[in-house]
Amino acid sequence: MEKQVTVKSEREEYRLFRSRAYIAAGFILLALTLVFVRLIYLQISSYEHYTQLSKENHQKRIPIPPVRGLIYDRNGVLLADNHIEYVLEARQDDIVDRDDELKRLMQLLPISPQDVHKFKQKQRVNSRFQPVVLRKNLTEAEIARFSANRFRFPGFRVSVRMQRNYPLGSVAGHLLGYVGRIDKKDLEKLDKYEYSGTTHIGKSGIEKFYETRLHGKAGYELKEVDAHGKPQIKLEDKAPIAGEDLFLSIDLELQIKAEELLKDYNGAAVAIDPRNGEILAMASMPAYDPNLFVNGISYRDYNDLRDNPDRPLYNRALQGAYPPGSTIKPMAALSGLNAGVVTPTRSIYARGFYQIPGNRHKFRCWKKSGHGHISLNRAIYQSCDVYFYDLAFRMGIKRYSAAMKKFGFGQKTGIDLPHERSALMPTAEWKRKRYDKFWYPGDTVNTGIGQGYFTATPLQLAFATSIIANHGRKVRPHVLRATRVSRNLPEKLVTPVRLPSLGVSNISYWDDVIQGMINVVHGAHGTARRAGAGAKYRFAGKTGTAQVHSIAQNKTYNAARLKKKLHDHALFVAFAPVKNPRIAIAVIAENAGGGSKVAAPIARKLLDTYLLSSTNKKKKEKKASKNKTGKQSDFTPSLNNINKFKKLDNKTIIRPYNSQAN
Repeated sequence: MEKQVTVKSEREEYRLFRSRAYIAAGFILLALTLVFVRLIYLQISSYEHYTQLSKENHQKRIPIPPVRGLIYDRNGVLLADNHIEYVLEARQDDIVDRDDELKRLMQLLPISPQDVHKFKQKQRVNSRFQPVVLRKNLTEAEIARFSANRFRFPGFRVSVRMQRNYPLGSVAGHLLGYVGRIDKKDLEKLDKYEYSGTTHIGKSGIEKFYETRLHGKAGYELKEVDAHGKPQIKLEDKAPIAGEDLFLSIDLELQIKAEELLKDYNGAAVAIDPRNGEILAMASMPAYDPNLFVNGISYRDYNDLRDNPDRPLYNRALQGAYPPGSTIKPMAALSGLNAGVVTPTRSIYARGFYQIPGNRHKFRCWKKSGHGHISLNRAIYQSCDVYFYDLAFRMGIKRYSAAMKKFGFGQKTGIDLPHERSALMPTAEWKRKRYDKFWYPGDTVNTGIGQGYFTATPLQLAFATSIIANHGRKVRPHVLRATRVSRNLPEKLVTPVRLPSLGVSNISYWDDVIQGMINVVHGAHGTARRAGAGAKYRFAGKTGTAQVHSIAQNKTYNAARLKKKLHDHALFVAFAPVKNPRIAIAVIAENAGGGSKVAAPIARKLLDTYLLSSTNKKKKEKKASKNKTGKQSDFTPSLNNINKFKKLDNKTIIRPYNSQAN
């Protein structure tokens, strides 16, 4: 019997049709969904963007850059302002015969072939309606000469621009920083609208950290354009909002004094008000003139700065990580007291060296004959290394490091400046991760006198000293003291940031440590008694000598046989007056030898400048700045100060390299 063959199956056709219909419906639904989502994106999410693009077909928004805010010191002396600059510029669309006009301009004005080359390059990149600068810094004579012949150059015109200027040159240069031309990296981070008409941005220092405040808000002119995109009629305008004026906590007189005292050394000095964390001075030497960077530093000038072995671009106050030496002994003493390792009256017998039990290696003291029986007070003011070797060994590196970190070592202070360095408060874990080596008891002993792996910045030393001056109260260091959004409005003071206090088990420990520091400068046998002689106020201090070149076990240190760069660093920390301290200070002079001979006298002169000279100056300013209602203005500029500092205009403190001195 033949097999029956089914030619047509309605059920199978219906199933096939239905599956295809579902697939087609799915595609249609997906397409409609995509169209719907796109409509939402265009009509709702991107409405403003595409509306603006549509308007720009017949409207042109021309940005107006804001005027950058000014920077003053605490007494109202101008540190950074905006200088009027006259430039010769042109729009490509207005020039009839570019090459011919440029050739005739070169005969009329001192325009170099490099200027012409840059002008042509920028014209190729920029819009034909955007003005391009041919020459900057036109003199009055050049402006007059061009104006008399302007009819011969219809595409060119003289325009006024604002250029950043630092009237005191290199004074506080590291602190202020500088502005420079916006580059490609900057453009990736900036708000394109706010910076569309801006050519410069803060690159370092205060200029960089407070860029948002200093820059202000951009304005614009809305103009109708023709079919070629050329502006015709102004439709709307919005004035730019100038940047805020900043009043720094810096005392310019103290700042200049610090730089003058350090001019013969590579080094730094930091002064801070312990009461509120205000930075009174921050000097790093050698310095540089920030005006060099405003319009693009020349290759020659930059190479001179970059290749200078003294590294003038390096901010030692923030970034210099130095062995703190004996300057940390007051902090170590307080840590030992609080840990119960030592007591104010407990004494040890200090020979001229220290040996770890069971180890023959000798850790030497600066006093070869030794100090004999010595307690905490004398150990501080005579800077006995053996006492602090023993203290650190008894505490152990874990407790010692944890205690010293409470003084701010090994971590950033959080100051309102960029590029701060944390330096190093070492631990056993750190050494294992960094070098894959064990931590030895000898490492702990060296750390106890601020040597070995232990490093600190001058800012950290000043901050730690302020903590002792405050009996444990901490205030975050800061440079900004007040802001002003308009000259018609009063200044707004910055509120200091209080940090968790450093507590001790017995509050008398503060006095025990501070008394040792007082004896350093006022005691008959203090290491810095010469620096404290004749002082009209009582202050507390601590000398420090940081070893740069290691000496073999059986060798002696002989500076005369070493190169200058291998000599010890000189350090000193102090605060004054002892009662109600108003200033804490840290000074370091690289390769200058003992702290008592170099750093301590520098610190004493700085304390005198602030506590004595500044007191008289402030009294006079207070009387002169009272208004009719008898209210005091903290930021009324002193004409005497301004005239005094005008002499420092364009001063550059960049010392040439002297091979004999290094």
